[in-house]
Amino acid sequence: MQIEVLNIKGEKTGRSVELPDDFFGIEPNDHLIYLSVKQYLAARHQGTHKVKTRAEVKGASRKLHKQKGTGGARKGNIRNPLYKGGGSIFGPKPHGYSFKLNKQVKNLAFYSALSYKAKANGIVVIEDLNMDSPNTKQFAGILNNLNLASSKTLFLLPDFNDNVFLSTRNLQKVKTDVFYNSNTYDVLNAKTLLLTETVVKQFAETDVEEEVA
Repeated sequence: MQIEVLNIKGEKTGRSVELPDDFFGIEPNDHLIYLSVKQYLAARHQGTHKVKTRAEVKGASRKLHKQKGTGGARKGNIRNPLYKGGGSIFGPKPHGYSFKLNKQVKNLAFYSALSYKAKANGIVVIEDLNMDSPNTKQFAGILNNLNLASSKTLFLLPDFNDNVFLSTRNLQKVKTDVFYNSNTYDVLNAKTLLLTETVVKQFAETDVEEEVA
């Protein structure tokens, strides 16, 4: 799939790049996308929920009244879960929600997400971007030139660039990441995938069996 390269002014440069079919032209697999997104969100779940049992709440340990002969139910101490302020029965305990997915499943899910973006014409390629210093206003102007100011955008860089990251972190609708850290959820969560020319070359030079997502 051929796509034109734009400059930071939003103008055509006269060049185009080929999006490799191994990444952007496969038949998407919705179930693998579901599994990958589920795993990503599950791993973000802190799992720190916790309630106190009857052994952990405050209260005396003396027995409230004798076991038999009262005509009522037998009772233990004031920390009994049946009393206000007592412990909880079968309450949540801290635990992890993450689960494992095979590498091939994650990769195919990632390629499926990329293919959906390509089919929807949701990919924009620009020249390699170099910023001498952090400048949020300048980057916002670039997005405006590309008609992406109001679009949720995932901007992928070939390598970590501190100036670009600092320029985009206060823009609510933009997420910036490096090529090798990209994942299925971020691709699907963005309306537009913004790539640099070098990132497209990295895709072309990457073995489809190599772990990217």
